Amino acid sequence: MEFDSTAADALSPLRTDLNPVVEAVTETDVSAGAGAETDAGTEADAFVAIGDGFDDDIRYLTRFSGPDRAYALVVVPASTGAGEETGPRAVLCAPSLFAGQAEREFVAAAGTDERAAGPAAFRDGVVREVRTGNVGDHAGERAAAVVNDLLGGDDTNRLGDDDTDRTVLVPASIPHDAAVYLERAGNSLVSTDAVARARSRKTDAEVDRLRRVQRATVAGMRRAEAVLAKGESGDDTESDEAGDRPPLRRNGEALTTERLRREVNAVLAREGVRDAGNTVIGTGPSAADLHCVGDDPIRPGETVLIDISPRGPDGYYGDMTRTFVVDGDGGWERRAYVAVEAAREAALEEIEPGVTAATVHGEAAAELAAYGFDPNAEEGEAGFTHGTGHGVGVSLHESPSLSSGTELRPGHVVTVEPGVYDPEIGGVRLEDLVVVTDDGYDILATYPFEIVPRER
Repeated sequence: MEFDSTAADALSPLRTDLNPVVEAVTETDVSAGAGAETDAGTEADAFVAIGDGFDDDIRYLTRFSGPDRAYALVVVPASTGAGEETGPRAVLCAPSLFAGQAEREFVAAAGTDERAAGPAAFRDGVVREVRTGNVGDHAGERAAAVVNDLLGGDDTNRLGDDDTDRTVLVPASIPHDAAVYLERAGNSLVSTDAVARARSRKTDAEVDRLRRVQRATVAGMRRAEAVLAKGESGDDTESDEAGDRPPLRRNGEALTTERLRREVNAVLAREGVRDAGNTVIGTGPSAADLHCVGDDPIRPGETVLIDISPRGPDGYYGDMTRTFVVDGDGGWERRAYVAVEAAREAALEEIEPGVTAATVHGEAAAELAAYGFDPNAEEGEAGFTHGTGHGVGVSLHESPSLSSGTELRPGHVVTVEPGVYDPEIGGVRLEDLVVVTDDGYDILATYPFEIVPRER
């Protein structure tokens, strides 16, 4: 099914609730040490995120698809203006040429009713505005000036001689130069994981975006399987000195991982998503390379591992892996496939709210061990060499990791992708994208499991 842009326009708008950020500021006890969250002590004063259009944190917080130059977001629980205190406010320091876009994406899109005025106009109650002043200054300087203005200070902190000593929460990924500007302006910085935690639990609107891009991923996988199914085997008497069988052929030419990758990416483009350089295809020994993007001939009897992770129009990713073998002999690859299928089922059976992510990984690893594969293999060794899964959202890899102690909660979207590898033979991995629900999980888009490729 092709991506329906009309239907996409009809989706509920993506709005980021900024209250978790506000709460992180008010609940951080700066007297108890950096990042300690408690109801007692002295709270922080503000939150600042700085990045560009490629920074996933600030894109998530603002829904502003900004340029490749740094801009800033400032959030305060309460501000002081004209001697009067107001409620939570968020200011986006945008490049002046993007002011109109910032108003639409950061301010208007966050409202319940664009005709309303005041705090009631915003679903989360955090009043938003866009500022384009001091555009020649570094984003860190602009953010410091906004913090000072919202909290009622004078403007001397822009010169670095103010002794305000405010505490500002920042993501761990804040650029070093931006941090320096904020500190020179009299702000003590404390790292917070509030954004990562907020991103990890998806809203219904986010799950809908993920489901749609995963459906496009299915279309790409269907094409890959069909191309493999149509591949023509050569004469085995033409095997080379190493005993390698001749490559599959398609339209009279050798079928390679690069040719197959192009077939997949063409379908993704028609579906309205971008491959984002994430279509990973390996065959034979290169199938044991977790991120293979080479150009290898695809031969009968070898595993062909296809991992497709496109990015949708709203920045959310899909992720799916299947493994196929053309004219296999039922040896290592068949045993590995059966083991990985069993590990996937064992992992899925554990997914429900309250279960630790590491428990899911442990069950998958135990199942692989039962089939005789090393569940704790190091990279380059034979066996299971990675975690069972990871979170997916506006980043392809985000919280929670299925190797962590995080308790799974409704709204967590994770991959389930056990695999086994042998650097001398190949690799088998099977991956789906699931959302944790109130009573278990839901697979965002299904695709059949079968080691022998066929047209569907």
